[in-house]
Amino acid sequence: MSMNRFVVGTILILLGIGAVARAAEPVIAGYVFPQTGEIQPGQIDPHKLTRINFAFAHIAGGRMALGSANDELSLAHVTMLRRQNPGLTVLISVGGWLGSADFSDVALTAQSRAVFIQSAMEFLRQHDLDGVDVDWEYPGDAGAGNKFRAEDKQNFTLLLKELRERMTQESKAMHRRLYLTIAAGASEDYLAHTEMGKVQQYVDAINLMAYDYYVAGSDATTGNHAPLLTDPADPKKVSANASVKAFEAAGVPAGKIILGVPFYGRMWEHVPDARGGLFQQGKLPANGNPPYTLIKETMLGHGFMRYWDEASQAPYLYSKEQQEFVSYEDPESLGAKCHYVSSHGLGGVSFWNYFNDSSGELLGAIDAGLQKRPAYTK
Repeated sequence: MSMNRFVVGTILILLGIGAVARAAEPVIAGYVFPQTGEIQPGQIDPHKLTRINFAFAHIAGGRMALGSANDELSLAHVTMLRRQNPGLTVLISVGGWLGSADFSDVALTAQSRAVFIQSAMEFLRQHDLDGVDVDWEYPGDAGAGNKFRAEDKQNFTLLLKELRERMTQESKAMHRRLYLTIAAGASEDYLAHTEMGKVQQYVDAINLMAYDYYVAGSDATTGNHAPLLTDPADPKKVSANASVKAFEAAGVPAGKIILGVPFYGRMWEHVPDARGGLFQQGKLPANGNPPYTLIKETMLGHGFMRYWDEASQAPYLYSKEQQEFVSYEDPESLGAKCHYVSSHGLGGVSFWNYFNDSSGELLGAIDAGLQKRPAYTK
């Protein structure tokens, strides 16, 4: 740990700054997901990020464990980025869509929670990390076919409460602040199966996954998969704004909400030529979630026309020849979201995932957008 990080961490602890504190600067949290590969030097620019959520740690035998054989080297590379940006924090994200199968068992009893929490503290120390991001998809719900229980609702709260208590102890022992965050589904169903008014007391931030509102395969109709505002013509009446308001109504302070944005698109085929394909019937193609790099390099200017949904502040593409529709995020929509984050007093922006944009264009748009933030008054 550098001396700067040691001093800052010690001051925060001495001042008693805990989970309720809000950073003076907005958070820019990037999920870094190397899958089974190894991160190489130069792949990640640490200067536009304030936080890296390394994805994913798994749960094995009720304990936190590395997700792949290459993760140890990748984590070492990521933590070294703090030398270039002393303000950067690195958290381990545990779970994810395909890694949440054991959360219900882990959270079930005081004993199972204690085993998991002990392993998490050992993991943080071993890999010199700054905290944990719990990505349980989802409490009280199957997610990707996972085991779930009705009591997940209360057990999720208990898991986070006990994690916070242990992390507070570890922070004092390590003379540095440890962060606890979660990744949260943006639906009313997620709120119905959690106690967000209680949960928010124990976490530093909630990364609100305000995307995948429309997904080909699940939705036979096309739509904006990450709209900022609700389009009156939208049959589902969904948007990031609606989700933010729902979380605030559930008791989450605006400053703890980190607005999640996607660095990938959602795609449909066999879409009729009406309204540029928006809110039309469609089917799931072979590649239903193209990364932004693929969208920019092979679709924009290559047979696809860009449209802008003014009502929702979201772009989309349509190819008349191929009858394909793509909902995605671009610098214009991210600029609008950054303005929203600033004007509504949210805690910042998170995104999934870093490697979906090799150009760095989307991260650059977030960095620029949040630097232009207006003063927030409640």
